[in-house]
Amino acid sequence: MPALPERLRALLPGPRTAVPLTALAALAAVLLGAAPAQAHEEREVEFPDGTHGVPQYRDTAPDLLVCKDDPDDFARRTAGFPDELRRENEELFAACRKDGHRHLQDAVNAVDRPGMTIAVLPGEYREEPYRAAPQGECAELDARWARFGVTDYQVLSWEQQLACPHNQNLVAVLGIEDLQISGTGARPEDVVLDAGFSRLNALRADRADGIYLRNFTVQQTLFNAVYVLATDGFVIDRMLGRWNEEYGFLTFASDNGLYTGCEAYGNGDSGIYPGSASDINGDVAGHRVKRYAVEITGCRSHHNMVGYSGTAGNSVWVHGNEFDHNQAGASMDSAFPDHPGLPQNHALFEHNLIHDNNQNYYRYVKDGTCAKPVAERGYRDGVVCPAVSMPPGSGIITAGGNWNLYRENHLWGHQRAAFYLTSVPAFVRGETALGKQTDTSHHNHYADNVLGRTPEGESRPNKLDVWWDGQGRGNCWQGDTGASNPPVLPECGAAPGDVSGPGSHRLIGEPVKMAQQLVCADYDIGEARVPGGCDWYGARGPARVEVQLTAVIAVVLGLVGGLLWWRRLRTDTMATAAAGLGAAGLALDLLGSASSYAHTPLVPAALLLMGAWWVGTGLALRRSRPGFAWTTVALGGLTLLDAIDKSLWLIPYLPIGPAWLRGLLALVWVVWAVTVAARRDRPAAAPVAAAA
Repeated sequence: MPALPERLRALLPGPRTAVPLTALAALAAVLLGAAPAQAHEEREVEFPDGTHGVPQYRDTAPDLLVCKDDPDDFARRTAGFPDELRRENEELFAACRKDGHRHLQDAVNAVDRPGMTIAVLPGEYREEPYRAAPQGECAELDARWARFGVTDYQVLSWEQQLACPHNQNLVAVLGIEDLQISGTGARPEDVVLDAGFSRLNALRADRADGIYLRNFTVQQTLFNAVYVLATDGFVIDRMLGRWNEEYGFLTFASDNGLYTGCEAYGNGDSGIYPGSASDINGDVAGHRVKRYAVEITGCRSHHNMVGYSGTAGNSVWVHGNEFDHNQAGASMDSAFPDHPGLPQNHALFEHNLIHDNNQNYYRYVKDGTCAKPVAERGYRDGVVCPAVSMPPGSGIITAGGNWNLYRENHLWGHQRAAFYLTSVPAFVRGETALGKQTDTSHHNHYADNVLGRTPEGESRPNKLDVWWDGQGRGNCWQGDTGASNPPVLPECGAAPGDVSGPGSHRLIGEPVKMAQQLVCADYDIGEARVPGGCDWYGARGPARVEVQLTAVIAVVLGLVGGLLWWRRLRTDTMATAAAGLGAAGLALDLLGSASSYAHTPLVPAALLLMGAWWVGTGLALRRSRPGFAWTTVALGGLTLLDAIDKSLWLIPYLPIGPAWLRGLLALVWVVWAVTVAARRDRPAAAPVAAAA
């Protein structure tokens, strides 16, 4: 999400009472054109036509061989192989030393027809001839510069990539069809393609329909280990992507893709990123899809900022994977501009293990580690420099997605929430049309997941099973969720997409949660800017912005309410009792905001007391100040309704929650109450003497 201008951040409210300012800040952001969230920019691309299909592995003799010319190193690397595999590699090594290539790019350059295969023998491939600084025309390309994180780069056209393939890529596979590149080792770690932080991408497959990558490691880039772009048909099979500034495996604007048996760790954004997968189901209103564009199965992604992510990760089938020990397990979103296929839709997550995603790598930004030269940060020792803002301790985050289905996954051991669902207004992705601002976070279905328990039956609770900002229609959850915020959720029916009961239909989320996320989004690794008041980055108790603002608001309401009572109501027994309830409610509200990230019964209890205060105060004033009195009663009624909404029953059919109505009316009430309290009563007129 974007960093808001200072003048807008100054308006952000605290919880529960001054809520209208959040709406004003969001509206101002739209009208003033607040900068949209930033992401890695790419040339404008279109989805492929989807006719190629997923490529199949070809277990045939390779057409081209790649090896290093060091027999001692080769013998050391293959010594532990099973006998048959070692003999096969020794035969290939002998043939490669005679007729093969020493660099992978040399073999790619030798491809002269579709359907060829390249076998890469055990060794480390640094591709030294292709690391040289750009020369001649390649050093002076006329292309727009962009920045992501701490890296400046040019957004190159297809023609510029062809002309200067190594400006950004260590190995470039451009426009080659049905190419297969596979390592011949026993494990992916036996064949290593190492960019040494010299290029944005270690291996780029661009318009490379039918590319098949298998059984080698790709590492140490300024952006992506493997980058597949605008490609119809790709497979990432038993690949390892590690220690990259951004992504382990990034596929973008592609179709007919398969990730299988892969592993990713140590990446500053996500290990696996199927962004802008072909939007083949964007026109489908339901969970029954035509087909899936990308399948991800049998992979493990761990110790990254996030295990899996996908802006416009559409029509992706994610099953049988493990996402663990990241900051967050998985995330899909509609938060970044210029991604084809927005808003995100129709992902299916099932039978995955998502657990213990509680890392907080922002400490490396705060202590200056991420400001060091990339090669000196210590990625091999476990350092990760988070690329964007992300709530640590989350299992699956859906930030502005529609028609996603999450079923039969195991989620356990999260210190924030197993499922995290939040809206993303369209202006965040650069779209200002009013009709689009509420077009995300609808019809997400959570059913039959095992929450807070391992597959072996061990109890490992999540702090919350669900965190939801309240926005959207048609969202529903399974009936056996544990602690959640809100505590009462719309329950799913028997079939995907069915909601038991009326459900919820809100156009905008809870104001407190929206304000909290806007503040937390003001993160920039390039400027080493970490929001000090956000619990995502370590703020606790009174250091959290919502606690600080709640304290300010409690003081304002306490002073205004106290002044009103002293000037108008201190002799009224009912009003005095009501004022006492109000003071207790304000105190409980502050305690509730400071207690924890989870839902607490202190908050609805505080709202009940504050509602009783306003109702009692209004009734006491009904004869002397009827207009103000009935406005005060209405404010009390809305506050009581908000207490019910936050504790017992998520009130259906409301386009905005009671908190918004209460907050808007509270703003009017504060001004009016000061006026009523400050106004002097006119002295009563002297009686007129009766005529003699």
